[in-house]
Amino acid sequence: MSPLGKYYIGAAVVSVIALLLPIPSLISWIIVLGVLGAPVVGYFMLDPSQRERLKRVRRKGIGR
Repeated sequence: MSPLGKYYIGAAVVSVIALLLPIPSLISWIIVLGVLGAPVVGYFMLDPSQRERLKRVRRKGIGR
């Protein structure tokens, strides 16, 4: 399994656990958005050239 796939599974598990714990609803949604939203924000903070490099690396890794 790829490292990215492991990250997605881990984020999903943390999100489900946060929603099932008896903590206030708002706090659990903040945790879910923090876990799942951090990679998206990080990606959009990259320069366009860095995004292109990341896309190339991911495409190159798929064919291995």
